[in-house]
Amino acid sequence: MIGYILLGVVVVLLLGAVVIYNRLVTNKNMVAEGWSGIDVQLKRRADLIPNLMESVKGYMGYERGVLDQVTELRTKSLTAQGVGDKAKVEGALGAALGNLFAVAENYPDLKASQNFMGLQKSLADIEDQIQLARRYYNGAARNLNILIQSFPSNLLASSFHFTPVEYFEIQDAGERAVPKVFFS
Repeated sequence: MIGYILLGVVVVLLLGAVVIYNRLVTNKNMVAEGWSGIDVQLKRRADLIPNLMESVKGYMGYERGVLDQVTELRTKSLTAQGVGDKAKVEGALGAALGNLFAVAENYPDLKASQNFMGLQKSLADIEDQIQLARRYYNGAARNLNILIQSFPSNLLASSFHFTPVEYFEIQDAGERAVPKVFFS
């Protein structure tokens, strides 16, 4: 009789371990899916920037510093590795785009350009999608981190080398501001 009880306890513990392991794997995959969504939107934004730069170059010949900064940060954003580095560069790029649009306000012909207005709208849409993807990723990261750090799943997580993941956050409060896109 005691043998059956011990066998039952072992089976219950093994089933519990399988359930916990599967939850860890599911949450890890959700984090990967969330990061993929962010990466897609950041790539869309990076692909839009050269078109935006071409549309403003003719109008903003004297604003070379702003254009160069956006170009440099776009290049850095494409090569940044890791969540923390990517967040830092993307925050700076967002601020630089905000500066670009602020400077563009001084050029009425540019603001009236249908091409420029279309690019502004596309960029605003992409910024919204980046925010949604960031929220999804951070939620998935939170769920995984809670699972990794709470008992009893932390026992299995450490045994199978699951580690907490970084949130996609912007460190500088000034960079947290969404670029202002004006539709005049």
